[in-house]
Amino acid sequence: MSIANQEVSKIAHLARLGIDEQDTPAYAQSLSAILELVEQMNQVDTADVEPMAHPQDAVQRLRDDEVRETDQREHFQGIAPLTEAGLYLVPKVIE
Repeated sequence: MSIANQEVSKIAHLARLGIDEQDTPAYAQSLSAILELVEQMNQVDTADVEPMAHPQDAVQRLRDDEVRETDQREHFQGIAPLTEAGLYLVPKVIE
């Protein structure tokens, strides 16, 4: 499938892209090459190919999910200006 220069100009207009008239044949050739590649890819028989989530057989290493920090709630509430029932009290800023 090839794209004509007029189609490139129309696509550029619809996409609100400003391209020079002298560059239109190069864009038409590049877009035609892309469409030919897509046509070639569509002709490949993939019936026996199992769908994959990733093209490489990669596994992400994860660290163990374990608690590393100690509970410092009492310490932080001890240095807070105002606390009540385990909550931090802050000044009212919206009337």
